Amino acid sequence: MSREHVSSSQISGAFGSIAAHDVGERRGLRARALTLLAIIGPGLIVMVGDNDAGGVSTYAQAGQNFGYSLLWTLPLLIPVLIVNQEMVVRLGAVTGVGHGRLIRERVGRRWGNVSIGSILLLNFLIIITEFIGISLSMRYFGVSPYISVPVAVVTLFAVTATGSFRRWERFMMLFVATNVVVVPLVLRAHVATSALAHGLVVPGIRGGATSASVLLIISIIGTTVAPWQLFFQESNIVDKKISPRWINYERADTVIGSIVVVVVAALLIATTAAGLSSHGGTGAYVNALEVARGLGRYVGHGAGTFFAIILLNASVVGAATVTLASSYAMGDLSARFNQGLNVPMREAKGFYGVFAGLLIVAGTVTLLPGAPLGIITLAVQAMSGLMLPSTSIIVLLLANDRAALGPWTNPRWLNAIAVVIVSVLVVLSVVMMVSTLFPSAPVLTLLLVLGSMAAVGLAVGLPIGLRRAGARPHYDVSRQDWRMPRLALLEAPTHSRARRWLLGANGTYLGVAGTLLVVRIIQLAAS
Repeated sequence: MSREHVSSSQISGAFGSIAAHDVGERRGLRARALTLLAIIGPGLIVMVGDNDAGGVSTYAQAGQNFGYSLLWTLPLLIPVLIVNQEMVVRLGAVTGVGHGRLIRERVGRRWGNVSIGSILLLNFLIIITEFIGISLSMRYFGVSPYISVPVAVVTLFAVTATGSFRRWERFMMLFVATNVVVVPLVLRAHVATSALAHGLVVPGIRGGATSASVLLIISIIGTTVAPWQLFFQESNIVDKKISPRWINYERADTVIGSIVVVVVAALLIATTAAGLSSHGGTGAYVNALEVARGLGRYVGHGAGTFFAIILLNASVVGAATVTLASSYAMGDLSARFNQGLNVPMREAKGFYGVFAGLLIVAGTVTLLPGAPLGIITLAVQAMSGLMLPSTSIIVLLLANDRAALGPWTNPRWLNAIAVVIVSVLVVLSVVMMVSTLFPSAPVLTLLLVLGSMAAVGLAVGLPIGLRRAGARPHYDVSRQDWRMPRLALLEAPTHSRARRWLLGANGTYLGVAGTLLVVRIIQLAAS
């Protein structure tokens, strides 16, 4: 996916358009609001898409097993989401290149191939879990998976293969708007507002800190910050033709999406806390279908129906966005791969073929009798934990690539914040992956040891790194008009000792962790 040196063209969003020649300043609240309406989409959709079947299930488990006590984890995620995705916003708008291709060209072809291959595998497994969510939600209404899953496959492909970015975005906005169903669910469950407010601001864990509760907290973070989001938003920004001139509006789009995803997550935890936490202990959760049935039993039939609708909608949005992220990533393997939602199917057979193939194969696996769905869910959790540190580190490297981003590279203060966030994500992801592969591992001890090591490393290394960062050069062109030159014309990235060490450590971690994951899955499949 690339638009290198292509003249700016019209932006056509779900709620408005910006003409190619319209480069004037926006003065007045009305003009800015209309511009935001035209731009809004990639940030909101990617965030809501991450509240997918796995997210809804995780939030339901947190509320059912631990009441309101884990709500405080959610506000902490807003800055994490914004910092990670804001870097992706700049990468997409300034370079006009998809995330996978940018990695191949600026970090290394081998790294690009590994990143794309890994995200394709992870996304395929995630899509299967989305179809599991669709089948569970429709089973609540008495619909067989052999009907609901094929209908979902056809619907998702039809929504995407319209040949119009605007039509696709409008469909997605309808799904985003369906999240309003959480409001009557909250009212039906009689959520205690005082307990909700207390849980959001006062850290605590019902029953104390145990391995199970700590792992659930890490799962909440992991399900809200996912590797596929990086690939989706960067390429979706390119697809929508958003340029540096509109970056601030896309940043606002991302902030709005971050707040929406956390608000919906908090309300889902609060609903299951109010309706189910008093009917069982910290091991009461079974699956999302049983949550819907439990809400119908203890709160009222309407509550179960609302929850099933939310689960269905979350699964559909998740399947649509993750599958599209995979098509984008596949296209990044070749500059000749014609792709984009504005391209008719006859001109982008490969792009839409990948999309259709992923949906059909994932849907088929979901329906196979005896399919190892439990192992697939475990693999998704472990692979997400394995990949998140690696993808975050690569994004940080790209966001400091002056040849590619010019005046849009990270300032020092943002690098400091990003390094701290990436370090925290690395620690939590490693703990999640190790505990998934080795259930008997001492989670609290591991978290304490790795956290202490990360804190010492940050205290020593961060000041040194910030001091060594050179001054940002002056550019004759204004920031809003600066675009990355053609990739072929860029100077090769500097392979400093620190960069080589970081990428080497990253590669070693991926190799060792990936091998352990494969061994663990083989053990589970053979048992």
